[in-house]
Amino acid sequence: MRRTWDDAVRTLGGTPDAGDLMERYAEPHRAYHNTFHVVCVVRDSSALADAFAFTTEERAVLALAACAHDVVYDSKPGDDERASAAWARDRLTGLDEKYVARVESLVLATITHSSDDPLAHVLLDADLAILGSEPEHYDRYRAAVRQEYAQHDDAAWRAGRAKVLRTLLDREDLYVTEPARQLWDETARANLARELQSLA
Repeated sequence: MRRTWDDAVRTLGGTPDAGDLMERYAEPHRAYHNTFHVVCVVRDSSALADAFAFTTEERAVLALAACAHDVVYDSKPGDDERASAAWARDRLTGLDEKYVARVESLVLATITHSSDDPLAHVLLDADLAILGSEPEHYDRYRAAVRQEYAQHDDAAWRAGRAKVLRTLLDREDLYVTEPARQLWDETARANLARELQSLA
């Protein structure tokens, strides 16, 4: 991940300064939103990007956003993403503002998982790739997320998690890009429906 960050910054004409990037993703309270997760998002967003005519600079912006999108994580939806976007802005002060602003906007797009930016479409789909993983991998994911929300009792967790799952299942397009739909949609919907049933 550090190499991805450094290479992307250099591509955009800057001098790399990843600060505490690696240390943040290694924080002990992260059961899911950790180094492994962000490396997967970097990998999957790069793979999805192969289907589109993104420029070298756009792919570098995408890589930076993938690296930074969960750099602040305290199980506070909305606040975490805004803090992560601010962290990225602080680390990218040597880049042209157009690049910094786009990285920031991509990270902020993960709050609502919606955007008109084609780069965001790829990032958001990569962020949800875990939903379309094999059932055993999905079950490890949902157990890890539950661990990150251990401060909530079972009743509150079940109600909140069920709401999230229903919102995802009600989406006409769970994934924005066609490559992601082909790769993950069918399995993701089966996983989400299975988990929702377990919460009833």
